[in-house]
Amino acid sequence: MPTRRAVRHSFTILAVTAVLSGTLAGVADATPPGIPSATTAKSELAALTVKADGSLTGYSRDKFPHWIDQGNNCNTREVVLKRDGTNVVTDSSCAPISGKWFSPYDGATWTAASDVDIDHVVPLADAWRTGASTWTTAQRQAYANDLTDPQLIAVTDNVNQEKGDKSPDAWKPPLVSYWCTYAKMWVAVKYKFKLTINSAEKSALTDMLNRC
Repeated sequence: MPTRRAVRHSFTILAVTAVLSGTLAGVADATPPGIPSATTAKSELAALTVKADGSLTGYSRDKFPHWIDQGNNCNTREVVLKRDGTNVVTDSSCAPISGKWFSPYDGATWTAASDVDIDHVVPLADAWRTGASTWTTAQRQAYANDLTDPQLIAVTDNVNQEKGDKSPDAWKPPLVSYWCTYAKMWVAVKYKFKLTINSAEKSALTDMLNRC
């Protein structure tokens, strides 16, 4: 039998395992709010300022206070886990104790919240390089906990870690079928928060949106 680590590093095996175990049935995709149409995303992409990324000097995740209290004993991560999961049951402190999470990045389904990360679609470090370094802490906190735009999504933890702070020219979701949606989310966030893009990033996003 393959080890758990070996299985989780093989996206093909992940998807097959999920199907065979029946966990894929009846589980909805994680769908953040505010995803624009392809036409709107293309218009927003054209309106973004194209310039070289800035420096990461001074960057720290601590400068983007995240997973803040959202009321009802729930923090931002827990709210997204409930939003993006199916049949999620939580304890009195809002921690999920059961449920199913389908990761649209790679097509895997998980039944333990510990296997799921909440991805910042436009990573905090990328935001810092493209405009957020000049924001106030309050502005960065709002960005890192944004529940009204397509900025937060529940996905497989290993996939999120592989992505890191990469922009679409350096990393795309393993499932090509999700590239269109991913590009629409990325563009919407950059447009909403007036972040810049570099030329390679714009080229990658254009290609992804042309698949819609």
